[in-house]
Amino acid sequence: MPLTDIAVRTAKPKAQQYKLPDERGLYLLVHPNGGKYWRLRYYFLGKEKLLAIGVYPDVSLKDARERRDEARKLAANGTDPGVAKKAKRAAAVASEANTFEAVAREWFMVWSAGVTPKYSCKVINRLEQDVFPWIGGVPVADLTRPMIADVLFRTATRTGRSHESKDRQVVGTAHRELSHINQVMEWACVHRGVPFNPCYGIQKQLPKEKTKHHAAITDPVKARELLLSLASYKGSPVIRTALALAPLVFQRPGEFRKMKWADIDLDAGEWRFSASKTHVDHMVPLARQAVALLRGLHPLTGRGEYVFRNRQNHADCMAEDAINNALRRLGWDTQKDITGHGFRAMARTILAERLKTPPDVIEMQLAHKVPDRHGEAYNRAKYIDERRRMMQAWADYLDELKAGPQGGAKVIQLRGAA
Repeated sequence: MPLTDIAVRTAKPKAQQYKLPDERGLYLLVHPNGGKYWRLRYYFLGKEKLLAIGVYPDVSLKDARERRDEARKLAANGTDPGVAKKAKRAAAVASEANTFEAVAREWFMVWSAGVTPKYSCKVINRLEQDVFPWIGGVPVADLTRPMIADVLFRTATRTGRSHESKDRQVVGTAHRELSHINQVMEWACVHRGVPFNPCYGIQKQLPKEKTKHHAAITDPVKARELLLSLASYKGSPVIRTALALAPLVFQRPGEFRKMKWADIDLDAGEWRFSASKTHVDHMVPLARQAVALLRGLHPLTGRGEYVFRNRQNHADCMAEDAINNALRRLGWDTQKDITGHGFRAMARTILAERLKTPPDVIEMQLAHKVPDRHGEAYNRAKYIDERRRMMQAWADYLDELKAGPQGGAKVIQLRGAA
C-alpha cells in the first residue's frame, strides 16, 4: 500500500531501524535516532542495487517519488542511477574547486612565498574585498571579459575609502586588481586547462591611472639647503646617520632601512643585497664618506642584525616612516618637497644633468632592469668600475655642494659611454 504524507510525518523511531515501503522500490528508512531517509531498491544489469535519494523532511514524499521515477528512467535507458549520482557529485566538487576564488587562493599560496608579507596581505585584501564578492563563485572556465570588466569598473568609479581623498576615484586600485586577476587566470590556463585568458584587452578600456611621483628635490640650490638641513638634525644617532647616508646610496627606502651589517663589507666598500622589485642580487659601491658614516655607527648597532635598528625593539629595523618623520621635524613637506624615496630622483637627475653620467650607469645603480643588446636584463657586475667612480664622485659633489656657494659645486665628467 502506498505511503501517505501523514504516515511519513507521524512515523516514530523504534529500538531498531525499520522500513516503510512505498511503490516501485521506494521506501522510507526510519532510524532509532528519528532520522528518516529515502531509499530506492532498483535492478541494473540483473543486479539488485540501493540508491539514497534524500532525507525527510527536506525531500518530501512527492519529491522522493519524482527522484525515484528519474532514477528508474535512467536504468531503463542503460545508465546506472548510482553511477550517475556519483558522477554528478564529482562534477559539483570539481566545479567548486575550480571557482575563481578557489583557484585564486591556490595561486596566492604559491605566489605569496616570493613576496613580502606586507605586499601579499595587500593583494589578498584587494581580492577578498573587491573581487571575490562579485566573481569568486564563478568557475574560472565560465568567466567572461564583461564579468571581469564589471568588477574593475565598479572599483575604478567608486569614491575613495576613508584613508583616501573622498572625491578621488581609485583607478590605480582597479589596475592593480586587473593585474591580480590576470595572474590568477594565467594560472588557471596552465593548471586548470582554461582555454583562454579573458583579461586580454580590458586594461586599455579602464580609465588611465594618474602617475603619482614621489616628492623630490632636483635643483642643486635646493639640494644644498636640504643637505645642510639634514646635517643639523639633533635626534638619535641612528636616524642622524640614516639621514646622512640615504642621499649617498639612494636606494629604495624599504631596502635602505633594512640594511644589515652582514651584507656590508666596509673594507671593500660594498653593500650587497637582493633588490625587492627585480629580485636580483644588487651591489652598491660605498664611497669613502659612506664607509666613514657606517664605521661611526658600528659601535652602537654593530652587535645587532640591522644597521638602523628600531628605537624600541633593537632586534628589528627602524620604522617605515622614520626617515619621513625626521624630514617633517626638520620642516620639509613630504608631500611636496622630499621623501625618503625622493633621494633616488634627486640622484638620478643631478647625476645626469650636472655630473654628466651615462644613463645606463645610473639605472644600473638604481637596481633598475637595463636590457642590453644581447637581451640581458641585469648583471650586478655590469659597469662596476663606472659605478664605483660615479658613487665616489656623487659623494664628493654633495660635500662640495654643502661647503661651497649655493649651487656652485663643480661639474665632474665621468668618462666612458655606457
